[in-house]
Amino acid sequence: MARLHLDAPTGVAGDMLLGALADLGVPEAVLNGPLQALGLSGHCRIICREDSNGGLRGMRARVEVLATQQPHRHWRTLRAMVQAAPLQAEVQRRTLRCFALLAEAEAAVHGCDVDAVHFHEVGALDSLADVTGCCAGLVHLGTASLACSVLPAGRGKVSTAHGLLPLPVPAVLELARRHGVPLAGGEGLPAGELVTPTGLALLLAWDARFGAMATLRPLAVGVGLGTRELEGQANLLRLILASTPSTPDSRPLSDPAMAAAAPLQDQVLLLQCQLDDMDGEALGALQQLLLEAGALDVWIEPIQMKKQRPGQLLALLVAPGQGPHLRELLWHNSTTLGIRERLETRWLLPRRQQSLETPWGPVPIKVATLPDGSLRCKAEHDALLGIARREDLPLHAVRSVVARLMDVL
Repeated sequence: MARLHLDAPTGVAGDMLLGALADLGVPEAVLNGPLQALGLSGHCRIICREDSNGGLRGMRARVEVLATQQPHRHWRTLRAMVQAAPLQAEVQRRTLRCFALLAEAEAAVHGCDVDAVHFHEVGALDSLADVTGCCAGLVHLGTASLACSVLPAGRGKVSTAHGLLPLPVPAVLELARRHGVPLAGGEGLPAGELVTPTGLALLLAWDARFGAMATLRPLAVGVGLGTRELEGQANLLRLILASTPSTPDSRPLSDPAMAAAAPLQDQVLLLQCQLDDMDGEALGALQQLLLEAGALDVWIEPIQMKKQRPGQLLALLVAPGQGPHLRELLWHNSTTLGIRERLETRWLLPRRQQSLETPWGPVPIKVATLPDGSLRCKAEHDALLGIARREDLPLHAVRSVVARLMDVL
Protein backbone atom coordinates (compact mmCIF):
# COMPACT_ATOMS: atom_id res chain seq x y z
CA MET A 1 0.00 0.00 0.00
CA ALA A 2 1.44 3.39 -0.96
CA ARG A 3 2.17 5.78 1.89
CA LEU A 4 3.84 9.14 2.42
CA HIS A 5 6.83 9.71 4.66
CA LEU A 6 8.40 13.11 5.36
CA ASP A 7 12.11 13.29 5.98
CA ALA A 8 12.66 16.69 7.64
CA PRO A 9 16.35 17.01 8.59
CA THR A 10 16.12 20.82 8.67
CA GLY A 11 12.51 21.12 9.80
CA VAL A 12 9.24 21.89 8.10
CA ALA A 13 7.38 24.97 6.87
CA GLY A 14 4.33 25.38 4.67
CA ASP A 15 6.31 26.52 1.62
CA MET A 16 8.71 23.57 1.92
CA LEU A 17 5.80 21.11 1.93
CA LEU A 18 4.27 22.90 -1.05
CA GLY A 19 7.52 22.56 -2.96
CA ALA A 20 7.81 18.86 -2.10
CA LEU A 21 4.24 18.23 -3.28
CA ALA A 22 4.93 20.02 -6.57
CA ASP A 23 8.18 18.08 -7.03
CA LEU A 24 6.28 14.84 -6.41
CA GLY A 25 4.05 15.70 -9.37
CA VAL A 26 1.06 17.55 -7.92
CA PRO A 27 0.06 20.09 -10.62
CA GLU A 28 0.44 23.75 -9.75
CA ALA A 29 -3.21 24.16 -10.75
CA VAL A 30 -4.24 21.80 -7.94
CA LEU A 31 -2.22 23.79 -5.38
CA ASN A 32 -3.81 27.05 -6.56
CA GLY A 33 -7.35 25.66 -6.82
CA PRO A 34 -8.45 26.62 -3.26
CA LEU A 35 -7.34 30.24 -3.80
CA GLN A 36 -9.80 30.50 -6.67
CA ALA A 37 -12.56 28.94 -4.56
CA LEU A 38 -11.80 31.48 -1.81
CA GLY A 39 -11.98 34.34 -4.32
CA LEU A 40 -8.29 35.12 -3.82
CA SER A 41 -6.84 34.14 -7.21
CA GLY A 42 -6.53 37.83 -8.07
CA HIS A 43 -4.74 38.53 -4.79
CA CYS A 44 -2.05 35.85 -4.71
CA ARG A 45 -0.85 32.70 -6.42
CA ILE A 46 1.51 29.83 -5.72
CA ILE A 47 4.49 29.56 -8.05
CA CYS A 48 6.80 26.52 -8.00
CA ARG A 49 10.18 26.53 -9.74
CA GLU A 50 13.09 24.10 -9.74
CA ASP A 51 16.09 25.43 -7.82
CA SER A 52 18.92 24.28 -5.56
CA ASN A 53 19.98 24.68 -1.94
CA GLY A 54 23.27 23.53 -0.49
CA GLY A 55 24.18 21.94 -3.81
CA LEU A 56 21.04 19.76 -4.03
CA ARG A 57 18.14 20.27 -6.42
CA GLY A 58 14.51 20.53 -5.45
CA MET A 59 11.39 22.62 -5.92
CA ARG A 60 11.06 26.05 -4.40
CA ALA A 61 7.50 27.27 -3.77
CA ARG A 62 6.63 30.88 -3.14
CA VAL A 63 3.42 32.82 -2.88
CA GLU A 64 3.32 35.82 -5.18
CA VAL A 65 1.14 38.47 -3.56
CA LEU A 66 -0.72 40.51 -6.17
CA ALA A 67 -2.66 42.80 -3.83
CA THR A 68 -2.31 44.48 -0.45
CA GLN A 69 -2.28 41.93 2.37
CA GLN A 70 -4.45 41.95 5.47
CA PRO A 71 -1.77 41.24 8.10
CA HIS A 72 -4.20 40.51 10.95
CA ARG A 73 -7.22 38.17 10.87
CA HIS A 74 -9.26 36.81 13.75
CA TRP A 75 -9.81 33.06 13.76
CA ARG A 76 -13.58 33.56 13.62
CA THR A 77 -13.20 35.63 10.43
CA LEU A 78 -10.88 33.16 8.78
CA ARG A 79 -13.11 30.22 9.79
CA ALA A 80 -16.21 31.83 8.26
CA MET A 81 -14.25 32.61 5.09
CA VAL A 82 -13.15 28.98 4.63
CA GLN A 83 -16.55 27.55 5.57
CA ALA A 84 -18.33 29.73 3.00
CA ALA A 85 -15.98 28.84 0.13
CA PRO A 86 -16.92 26.12 -2.41
CA LEU A 87 -13.88 24.03 -1.49
CA GLN A 88 -13.61 20.29 -1.93
CA ALA A 89 -15.00 18.78 1.29
CA GLU A 90 -11.79 17.11 2.45
CA VAL A 91 -9.65 20.15 1.61
CA GLN A 92 -12.03 22.33 3.61
CA ARG A 93 -12.05 19.91 6.57
CA ARG A 94 -8.26 19.66 6.76
CA THR A 95 -7.79 23.42 6.29
CA LEU A 96 -10.19 24.19 9.13
CA ARG A 97 -8.50 21.61 11.33
CA CYS A 98 -5.06 23.10 10.68
CA PHE A 99 -6.14 26.63 11.56
CA ALA A 100 -8.10 25.40 14.59
CA LEU A 101 -4.95 23.72 15.93
CA LEU A 102 -3.03 26.96 15.41
CA ALA A 103 -5.75 29.04 17.05
CA GLU A 104 -5.87 26.80 20.11
CA ALA A 105 -2.08 26.93 20.52
CA GLU A 106 -1.95 30.72 20.05
CA ALA A 107 -4.81 31.22 22.52
CA ALA A 108 -2.99 29.16 25.14
CA VAL A 109 0.26 31.04 24.57
CA HIS A 110 -1.31 34.53 24.73
CA GLY A 111 -4.01 33.78 27.29
CA CYS A 112 -6.98 34.86 25.19
CA ASP A 113 -10.18 33.40 23.77
CA VAL A 114 -9.71 31.15 20.74
CA ASP A 115 -12.08 33.16 18.53
CA ALA A 116 -10.22 36.35 19.39
CA VAL A 117 -6.83 35.03 18.25
CA HIS A 118 -5.06 37.33 15.79
CA PHE A 119 -3.13 35.12 13.42
CA HIS A 120 -0.67 37.83 12.28
CA GLU A 121 1.71 36.03 9.88
CA VAL A 122 -0.55 32.97 9.70
CA GLY A 123 -3.51 35.11 8.65
CA ALA A 124 -1.59 36.75 5.83
CA LEU A 125 -2.33 35.77 2.26
CA ASP A 126 0.88 33.80 1.79
CA SER A 127 0.25 31.55 4.80
CA LEU A 128 -3.39 31.05 3.82
CA ALA A 129 -2.12 29.92 0.41
CA ASP A 130 0.41 27.60 2.08
CA VAL A 131 -2.24 25.85 4.18
CA THR A 132 -4.93 25.50 1.53
CA GLY A 133 -2.41 24.56 -1.16
CA CYS A 134 -0.80 21.85 0.99
CA CYS A 135 -4.21 20.44 1.93
CA ALA A 136 -5.27 20.36 -1.74
CA GLY A 137 -2.02 18.65 -2.71
CA LEU A 138 -2.27 15.99 -0.04
CA VAL A 139 -5.91 15.31 -0.94
CA HIS A 140 -4.86 15.05 -4.59
CA LEU A 141 -2.43 12.27 -3.60
CA GLY A 142 -5.15 10.46 -1.63
CA THR A 143 -3.33 10.96 1.68
CA ALA A 144 -5.09 9.81 4.85
CA SER A 145 -2.16 10.24 7.26
CA LEU A 146 1.56 10.99 7.27
CA ALA A 147 4.69 9.59 8.85
CA CYS A 148 7.48 12.05 9.66
CA SER A 149 11.00 11.95 11.04
CA VAL A 150 11.60 13.57 14.43
CA LEU A 151 11.63 17.33 13.90
CA PRO A 152 14.58 19.51 14.94
CA ALA A 153 13.69 22.14 17.53
CA GLY A 154 15.96 24.87 16.20
CA ARG A 155 17.94 27.22 18.43
CA GLY A 156 18.40 30.90 19.01
CA LYS A 157 15.75 33.58 18.59
CA VAL A 158 13.51 34.82 15.79
CA SER A 159 11.83 38.16 15.10
CA THR A 160 8.01 37.93 14.83
CA ALA A 161 4.94 40.14 15.04
CA HIS A 162 5.14 39.59 18.83
CA GLY A 163 8.76 40.72 18.97
CA LEU A 164 11.87 38.60 19.53
CA LEU A 165 10.90 35.05 20.54
CA PRO A 166 12.99 32.07 21.70
CA LEU A 167 13.15 28.95 19.52
CA PRO A 168 11.20 26.85 19.13
CA VAL A 169 8.60 29.62 19.13
CA PRO A 170 5.90 29.33 21.84
CA ALA A 171 3.18 28.20 19.41
CA VAL A 172 5.35 25.32 18.14
CA LEU A 173 6.23 24.30 21.70
CA GLU A 174 2.55 24.39 22.68
CA LEU A 175 1.51 22.30 19.65
CA ALA A 176 4.23 19.77 20.52
CA ARG A 177 3.10 19.67 24.18
CA ARG A 178 -0.57 19.23 23.34
CA HIS A 179 -0.04 16.48 20.77
CA GLY A 180 2.99 14.65 22.10
CA VAL A 181 5.32 15.65 19.26
CA PRO A 182 9.01 14.83 19.90
CA LEU A 183 11.49 17.62 19.13
CA ALA A 184 15.19 16.91 18.67
CA GLY A 185 17.58 19.35 20.35
CA GLY A 186 21.35 19.78 20.53
CA GLU A 187 24.11 22.18 19.63
CA GLY A 188 24.62 20.43 16.30
CA LEU A 189 21.38 21.86 14.94
CA PRO A 190 21.51 24.85 12.58
CA ALA A 191 20.74 28.18 14.21
CA GLY A 192 17.37 29.71 13.42
CA GLU A 193 13.72 28.72 13.17
CA LEU A 194 13.46 25.23 11.69
CA VAL A 195 9.84 24.33 12.47
CA THR A 196 7.12 26.92 11.89
CA PRO A 197 3.72 26.78 13.61
CA THR A 198 2.03 26.45 10.21
CA GLY A 199 4.31 23.60 9.17
CA LEU A 200 3.73 21.62 12.36
CA ALA A 201 -0.03 22.30 12.37
CA LEU A 202 -0.26 20.98 8.80
CA LEU A 203 1.37 17.70 9.85
CA LEU A 204 -0.93 17.39 12.87
CA ALA A 205 -3.99 18.12 10.72
CA TRP A 206 -3.00 15.01 8.74
CA ASP A 207 -2.53 12.81 11.85
CA ALA A 208 1.24 12.62 11.42
CA ARG A 209 3.22 10.00 13.34
CA PHE A 210 6.75 11.03 14.33
CA GLY A 211 9.73 8.69 14.58
CA ALA A 212 12.29 6.69 12.65
CA MET A 213 11.43 5.73 9.08
CA ALA A 214 9.85 2.30 8.75
CA THR A 215 11.11 -0.21 6.18
CA LEU A 216 9.88 1.24 2.91
CA ARG A 217 10.49 0.87 -0.79
CA PRO A 218 10.66 4.40 -2.31
CA LEU A 219 8.56 4.84 -5.43
CA ALA A 220 9.00 8.60 -5.90
CA VAL A 221 10.62 11.47 -4.00
CA GLY A 222 9.58 15.13 -3.94
CA VAL A 223 12.08 17.66 -2.58
CA GLY A 224 10.88 21.01 -1.20
CA LEU A 225 13.52 23.67 -0.58
CA GLY A 226 13.63 26.13 2.31
CA THR A 227 14.25 29.82 1.78
CA ARG A 228 17.35 30.14 4.01
CA GLU A 229 20.85 28.94 3.23
CA LEU A 230 22.16 26.90 6.16
CA GLU A 231 25.81 26.52 6.98
CA GLY A 232 27.17 23.11 6.08
CA GLN A 233 23.96 21.45 4.86
CA ALA A 234 21.09 21.74 2.44
CA ASN A 235 17.82 23.18 3.73
CA LEU A 236 15.19 20.81 2.37
CA LEU A 237 12.20 18.57 3.06
CA ARG A 238 11.88 15.20 1.31
CA LEU A 239 8.40 13.77 0.71
CA ILE A 240 8.76 10.07 -0.05
CA LEU A 241 6.00 8.11 -1.76
CA ALA A 242 6.72 4.50 -0.87
CA SER A 243 5.29 1.04 -0.54
CA THR A 244 5.96 -1.40 2.28
CA PRO A 245 7.74 -4.66 1.38
CA SER A 246 4.64 -6.59 2.45
CA THR A 247 2.52 -4.80 -0.18
CA PRO A 248 4.56 -4.54 -3.41
CA ASP A 249 3.09 -3.40 -6.69
CA SER A 250 2.59 -7.01 -7.73
CA ARG A 251 0.29 -7.72 -4.77
CA PRO A 252 -2.94 -9.67 -5.45
CA LEU A 253 -5.84 -7.69 -6.79
CA SER A 254 -7.88 -8.80 -3.77
CA ASP A 255 -5.61 -6.84 -1.41
CA PRO A 256 -7.92 -5.65 1.46
CA ALA A 257 -6.04 -2.33 1.57
CA MET A 258 -7.53 -1.46 -1.80
CA ALA A 259 -10.97 -2.75 -0.79
CA ALA A 260 -11.00 -0.31 2.13
CA ALA A 261 -10.45 2.70 -0.11
CA ALA A 262 -13.41 5.06 -0.55
CA PRO A 263 -14.24 7.09 -3.68
CA LEU A 264 -12.47 10.44 -3.84
CA GLN A 265 -14.22 13.75 -4.42
CA ASP A 266 -12.89 16.81 -6.19
CA GLN A 267 -14.12 19.75 -8.25
CA VAL A 268 -13.67 20.58 -11.91
CA LEU A 269 -14.74 23.38 -14.24
CA LEU A 270 -16.92 22.51 -17.22
CA LEU A 271 -16.33 24.89 -20.15
CA GLN A 272 -18.64 24.76 -23.19
CA CYS A 273 -19.09 26.65 -26.42
CA GLN A 274 -21.13 26.10 -29.61
CA LEU A 275 -19.46 26.32 -33.01
CA ASP A 276 -20.95 26.31 -36.50
CA ASP A 277 -18.13 27.82 -38.58
CA MET A 278 -15.08 25.60 -37.92
CA ASP A 279 -14.21 22.61 -40.09
CA GLY A 280 -13.28 19.16 -38.83
CA GLU A 281 -9.52 19.63 -39.22
CA ALA A 282 -9.55 22.87 -37.21
CA LEU A 283 -11.71 21.28 -34.49
CA GLY A 284 -9.37 18.30 -34.23
CA ALA A 285 -6.36 20.58 -33.91
CA LEU A 286 -8.15 22.63 -31.22
CA GLN A 287 -9.05 19.49 -29.25
CA GLN A 288 -5.40 18.37 -29.26
CA LEU A 289 -4.20 21.84 -28.26
CA LEU A 290 -6.55 21.96 -25.26
CA LEU A 291 -5.49 18.50 -24.07
CA GLU A 292 -1.81 19.40 -24.35
CA ALA A 293 -2.50 22.63 -22.41
CA GLY A 294 -3.79 20.68 -19.40
CA ALA A 295 -7.50 19.99 -19.99
CA LEU A 296 -8.58 16.83 -18.18
CA ASP A 297 -10.89 15.84 -21.04
CA VAL A 298 -12.20 17.39 -24.26
CA TRP A 299 -15.11 16.16 -26.37
CA ILE A 300 -17.14 17.35 -29.33
CA GLU A 301 -20.84 16.59 -29.91
CA PRO A 302 -22.96 17.29 -33.03
CA ILE A 303 -25.87 19.66 -32.32
CA GLN A 304 -28.56 21.54 -34.27
CA MET A 305 -28.21 25.29 -33.83
CA LYS A 306 -30.48 28.22 -34.61
CA LYS A 307 -31.27 29.01 -38.25
CA GLN A 308 -31.32 25.22 -38.78
CA ARG A 309 -27.52 25.08 -38.93
CA PRO A 310 -25.67 21.90 -37.93
CA GLY A 311 -22.95 22.70 -35.45
CA GLN A 312 -20.66 21.26 -32.78
CA LEU A 313 -20.72 21.53 -28.98
CA LEU A 314 -17.15 21.75 -27.69
CA ALA A 315 -16.85 20.79 -24.00
CA LEU A 316 -13.85 20.43 -21.74
CA LEU A 317 -13.18 19.58 -18.11
CA VAL A 318 -10.36 21.49 -16.42
CA ALA A 319 -8.91 21.90 -12.94
CA PRO A 320 -10.32 25.11 -11.38
CA GLY A 321 -6.96 26.85 -11.45
CA GLN A 322 -6.57 26.18 -15.18
CA GLY A 323 -9.81 27.92 -16.14
CA PRO A 324 -8.36 31.34 -17.08
CA HIS A 325 -5.55 29.86 -19.20
CA LEU A 326 -7.82 27.52 -21.17
CA ARG A 327 -10.42 30.23 -21.72
CA GLU A 328 -7.70 32.34 -23.32
CA LEU A 329 -6.81 29.45 -25.61
CA LEU A 330 -10.46 29.12 -26.64
CA TRP A 331 -10.72 32.83 -27.42
CA HIS A 332 -7.59 32.78 -29.57
CA ASN A 333 -7.98 29.42 -31.32
CA SER A 334 -11.70 29.08 -31.96
CA THR A 335 -14.41 31.21 -33.54
CA THR A 336 -16.67 31.24 -30.47
CA LEU A 337 -18.12 34.50 -29.18
CA GLY A 338 -19.09 33.10 -25.77
CA ILE A 339 -18.03 30.44 -23.27
CA ARG A 340 -20.22 28.88 -20.60
CA GLU A 341 -18.53 27.84 -17.36
CA ARG A 342 -19.80 25.78 -14.44
CA LEU A 343 -18.08 24.41 -11.31
CA GLU A 344 -19.00 20.75 -10.85
CA THR A 345 -18.28 18.07 -8.24
CA ARG A 346 -17.08 14.68 -9.41
CA TRP A 347 -16.39 11.38 -7.65
CA LEU A 348 -13.39 9.26 -8.59
CA LEU A 349 -12.85 5.59 -7.87
CA PRO A 350 -9.46 4.87 -6.27
CA ARG A 351 -7.26 3.30 -8.88
CA ARG A 352 -3.72 2.06 -9.39
CA GLN A 353 -1.56 0.72 -12.20
CA GLN A 354 -0.34 -2.87 -12.01
CA SER A 355 1.71 -5.13 -14.23
CA LEU A 356 0.10 -8.44 -15.27
CA GLU A 357 2.26 -11.35 -16.45
CA THR A 358 1.02 -12.87 -19.74
CA PRO A 359 2.42 -15.38 -22.27
CA TRP A 360 3.68 -12.36 -24.24
CA GLY A 361 5.29 -10.57 -21.34
CA PRO A 362 4.02 -8.00 -18.79
CA VAL A 363 0.90 -5.98 -19.65
CA PRO A 364 -0.05 -2.82 -17.72
CA ILE A 365 -3.57 -2.93 -16.27
CA LYS A 366 -5.64 -0.39 -14.39
CA VAL A 367 -7.32 -1.58 -11.18
CA ALA A 368 -10.22 0.44 -9.75
CA THR A 369 -11.95 -0.20 -6.41
CA LEU A 370 -15.74 0.14 -6.25
CA PRO A 371 -17.46 1.39 -3.05
CA ASP A 372 -18.46 -2.17 -2.09
CA GLY A 373 -14.81 -3.29 -2.22
CA SER A 374 -15.09 -5.17 -5.51
CA LEU A 375 -12.53 -4.51 -8.23
CA ARG A 376 -12.76 -3.51 -11.86
CA CYS A 377 -9.74 -4.29 -14.04
CA LYS A 378 -8.91 -3.14 -17.55
CA ALA A 379 -5.83 -3.81 -19.64
CA GLU A 380 -4.28 -0.88 -21.49
CA HIS A 381 -5.50 -0.98 -25.08
CA ASP A 382 -2.22 0.23 -26.60
CA ALA A 383 -0.36 -2.65 -24.95
CA LEU A 384 -2.86 -5.22 -26.26
CA LEU A 385 -2.71 -3.73 -29.74
CA GLY A 386 1.09 -3.84 -29.67
CA ILE A 387 1.03 -7.56 -28.77
CA ALA A 388 -1.52 -8.34 -31.51
CA ARG A 389 0.62 -6.65 -34.16
CA ARG A 390 3.91 -8.09 -32.93
CA GLU A 391 2.57 -11.65 -32.67
CA ASP A 392 0.29 -11.40 -35.73
CA LEU A 393 -2.76 -12.29 -33.66
CA PRO A 394 -6.34 -10.97 -33.72
CA LEU A 395 -6.83 -8.24 -31.13
CA HIS A 396 -9.91 -9.96 -29.69
CA ALA A 397 -7.88 -13.14 -29.06
CA VAL A 398 -5.20 -11.26 -27.10
CA ARG A 399 -7.88 -9.39 -25.13
CA SER A 400 -9.65 -12.66 -24.29
CA VAL A 401 -6.50 -14.32 -22.91
CA VAL A 402 -5.60 -11.27 -20.81
CA ALA A 403 -9.18 -11.05 -19.48
CA ARG A 404 -9.02 -14.67 -18.30
CA LEU A 405 -5.72 -14.01 -16.54
CA MET A 406 -7.24 -11.00 -14.74
CA ASP A 407 -10.20 -13.12 -13.64
CA VAL A 408 -8.03 -15.61 -11.76
CA LEU A 409 -5.97 -12.99 -9.86
